[in-house]
Amino acid sequence: MDDLSLALSLADAADAIAMDRFLASDLVVETKPDMTPVSDADRAVEAQLRTILERDRPADAVLGEEFGARADRLDATREWIIDPIDGTKSYVRGVPIWATLIAVREGDQITTGVVSAPALGRRWWATRGSGAFTSSQHVSSEQDRARGPLSASRVSQLGDASFGFSDGIGWDQGVLNKLLGATWRQRGYGDFWSHMLVAEGAIDIAAEPELKVHDVAALVPIIEESGARATTFTGDAVRWDDPTVEFSTVTTNGHLHDAVIDLTRS
Repeated sequence: MDDLSLALSLADAADAIAMDRFLASDLVVETKPDMTPVSDADRAVEAQLRTILERDRPADAVLGEEFGARADRLDATREWIIDPIDGTKSYVRGVPIWATLIAVREGDQITTGVVSAPALGRRWWATRGSGAFTSSQHVSSEQDRARGPLSASRVSQLGDASFGFSDGIGWDQGVLNKLLGATWRQRGYGDFWSHMLVAEGAIDIAAEPELKVHDVAALVPIIEESGARATTFTGDAVRWDDPTVEFSTVTTNGHLHDAVIDLTRS
């Protein structure tokens, strides 16, 4: 089984667990040391995906948000990066904007990404050189269910651009105000979804000031295969070598990237 096929089957397993616990009256929610919530569903999803990977990719490293990295495989050149539920704050409140993120890193490049949002009925995926795709469970025709390859928008002026983000936490308020003031439309879509909407061409810019490797890895192949771009606010490439570090991420349709970086740098 190739990496994409395995990643998609992992997403199926994650969807089943997460949807079974979504809106459950007995969902257990705790606060982690970083003051963010974690539910029993987060841990159950990651544990199951690790079990499958141990069976199907025993030589590969695994990095997950809840259980970290395997100490005996820190030097592996291949690594699976998992965020079992991106958008836990939404998940625990019954908001359907959450997803399982699954990525494959080979060396210093993320080669495969899958984003599965079953409560939205949506999934996105990409492998390098093969395009990015999305599917919807809300249409009846198999032919229409998969849509792609995705293509980012061609909007070239900030004043015509739609900007998506999660919330105002962690922002330099001056930078956020510049992006809000320079763009045509602004909405807090949240977490992974803003970036996937850029890949689809539905919006033109998405940005977050504080993310970690597991928040971003699965998004990048989908973004870049759609023709969009993703960097830090300073225009640097996202690095995958330190899962503990927080970094900014801005995604654009490509045409707007330099103009957005000029705003986030100033």
